Amino acid sequence: MLVLERVTKRFNEFTAVDNLSLQIPERELFGFLGANGAGKTTTFRMILGILQANEGMIHWNGQPINYKSSPLIGYLPEERGLYPKMKVKEQIVYLARLRGMDKKEAAIETDRWLERFHVPDYAGKKVEELSKGNQQKIQFISSVVHKPQLLILDEPFSGLDPVNVELLKEAVVDLKESGTTIVFSSHRMEHVEELCENLCMMHKGRPVVHGRLRDIKRSFGRKNVFVQADFDLGFLEEIRGVLRTKRTAEGMLLQIDKEETSQTIFSALQEKGFVTKFELEEPSLNDIFIEKAGASYD
Repeated sequence: MLVLERVTKRFNEFTAVDNLSLQIPERELFGFLGANGAGKTTTFRMILGILQANEGMIHWNGQPINYKSSPLIGYLPEERGLYPKMKVKEQIVYLARLRGMDKKEAAIETDRWLERFHVPDYAGKKVEELSKGNQQKIQFISSVVHKPQLLILDEPFSGLDPVNVELLKEAVVDLKESGTTIVFSSHRMEHVEELCENLCMMHKGRPVVHGRLRDIKRSFGRKNVFVQADFDLGFLEEIRGVLRTKRTAEGMLLQIDKEETSQTIFSALQEKGFVTKFELEEPSLNDIFIEKAGASYD
């Protein structure tokens, strides 16, 4: 288990992470959400020991993370961290050997991952010759080739097209199912929503939402209503309890204060015309962030 207890990190007068406490179980796929500057990367760097916390404690399996535990950890930074002039396979094998992996085994695992990501022909190419998306795939392989027990991914889907996002998501799920504990951050809430059972949503260095995704959504209730009809729906904006509305090509999405307001909306639609869809939806993570942080995630 990865445990953070009242962790705080300050840079002079600026507090990047403020009193953060988390418990991430073994074999968990745990998501960090937050806009730029929320404290996600700083938290990761403290977990890895790159930065030291001003206050609090970080333990993994009851011990602090240090160079002895380094071979058991994989890290994908948000920034590109590869040697641009070095050939792809040589680089991955070199980084795997730094983690204590045998050269022959590292070469075999590298070939396996290159095949899986449909880039075996890139083994002899220099990193600088690859597109940004393929560089990201190579950097991901470098972070997992040594079969880590704990994997930290900082914006792993950055720079990838939809096809490669799916490839990477499948790889992440397979690693989790094989026993790896994975902690990752993303700007894309739908990725966290799709992959994670548990999450922490951060805002200005503090956790504003933390827990099981299912429980978080249940606690907020169903507060979105989608209406599709063959008449103008503008009058719904004036109904008490409708907090905000958004027109789409298909109809109108309404955020409401409580589930009971949906019945008022439904009654108001009667005898206005033909209603093709009336749907009460769970709140999105963006809705929850707005309510808890008082600001839009974007």
